[in-house]
Amino acid sequence: MDQSKAHEAVHHDAGHAVEAGLYREAMSRLVAAVHVITTRGAEGRAGFTATAVASVSDSPPTLLVCLNRRIRSAPAFRQAGRFAVNLLAAEQQAVAEAFGGRGGLEGDQRFGVGEWHDGALGVPCLARAVAVFECRLVEARTIATHDVLVGRVEAVTLGPDKAKLAYLGRGFLAI
Repeated sequence: MDQSKAHEAVHHDAGHAVEAGLYREAMSRLVAAVHVITTRGAEGRAGFTATAVASVSDSPPTLLVCLNRRIRSAPAFRQAGRFAVNLLAAEQQAVAEAFGGRGGLEGDQRFGVGEWHDGALGVPCLARAVAVFECRLVEARTIATHDVLVGRVEAVTLGPDKAKLAYLGRGFLAI
């Protein structure tokens, strides 16, 4: 195989946007940990599956989560002002699928998959998650199609340190 063809790049002028499909394909090649982000608000429990989670600082402990504003539960996260980031173990793929919209479950029905309890901040926390970060919302910014939620970590629970669930190439894998 001709190496020059194997590494072709698609370049764009500074004034032109990268096509969304090309961007999504490139991002599908990025391995990412899988999380379920949960909250409890006036209308009950809500949650979604996310890979866009990152540490901001350890002093004070702060992280960020990117939330697609088109999902039904999006307003609940701003209104509740608190949320949990549940880092999934490889064996918790069914939880990721349920909260990612697979299987047709909606709203509170999704909490029927996995074992849930209320954490220190009163938000749903997944039993046996690799780690759970309970956060108070300190800032929310709208950027393009998403809200970037910045949370101050107020409680951490460490679960079993075993294989984690990751997402790569539009599929799940254990790492």
